Amino acid sequence: MSKLQRSCTVLTWALFAALLTAPLRAEAQEARKLHRIGILDFFPLPNARDEAFRKALRDLGYVEGRNVVIISRSADRVRDRLPQLAADIVAAKVDVIVVATGTSALVVKDVTSTIPVVMMGSADAVTMGIVGSLARPGGNVTGLTIISTEVAAKRLELLAALPAVKKIAVLWCPVAPIQHDELRHTAEAAKRLGVDIEPIEYRQGSTTWQSVTASLVKARPQGLFLLDCTYLPFQQLVDFAIQQRMPTMTPYLSVAQQGALLAYGPDGVPMARRAASYVDKIIKGSNPADLPVEQPTQFELVINLKTARAIGLALPQSILVRASRVIE
Repeated sequence: MSKLQRSCTVLTWALFAALLTAPLRAEAQEARKLHRIGILDFFPLPNARDEAFRKALRDLGYVEGRNVVIISRSADRVRDRLPQLAADIVAAKVDVIVVATGTSALVVKDVTSTIPVVMMGSADAVTMGIVGSLARPGGNVTGLTIISTEVAAKRLELLAALPAVKKIAVLWCPVAPIQHDELRHTAEAAKRLGVDIEPIEYRQGSTTWQSVTASLVKARPQGLFLLDCTYLPFQQLVDFAIQQRMPTMTPYLSVAQQGALLAYGPDGVPMARRAASYVDKIIKGSNPADLPVEQPTQFELVINLKTARAIGLALPQSILVRASRVIE
């Protein structure tokens, strides 16, 4: 074999080897690619939903430090902190942003219309103007939502079923437009149920705790009903209600754990896990505008029996048998 033939043979084998190893190198590079995920959480971190979301990501193959970087910010339940935190996350050039509430989704939408956004939950994504429709979101936001206006009537029905609960104080946050719709649905449900409601406003940053308690004492309700407002002072409200021997209904299951008598709503932990699957689809190329917004399929009634004993309330069997979970 001539020197020229040997050189050609070596070159041919080198090209063949390069062709064989190219896909392997591409796969290795893809595996090493760091995806950047931003999390804007309204609630203090760590929390159960955040932990569930991160675990679901790991189950899908996203490991922090290996193929994903997570940049998280918490507003610590202060609404006014959200815009700057959203701007910080967008400036970090993330691939997708995960938000815990509908209010956070609206804030992020004001900062970016291009970075995909996934909601772990929201009060009512269509009514709030976050998405065009559940089936076809049409923008950069998708994920999960709760039709809180419809669920409010069910929650009021459960509270009104308690003995001697005929007048109910409704604590709401007028700064959120969705709260006006929820209050209207609550008032309509009250008429059907034959109970009176007394709306009491709460504005974070301007409403004092003393004014809240003064309004509640003046109203003299037999029950306390909390609308879907994430920045209400839950522990103070729960402690006050127990002191006043007043049954409380909340949309948040965790607030029942804090001492509210009743909570009715979806469990946020499985919703957070589901949000991770949305992130996975978007990273793999799906357009958020084409990913339908989902609603939870299961709602839980949580009853705190310790609180029932503390306020001296004998719960009707008709309520107890409907409980998904009882806190002893």
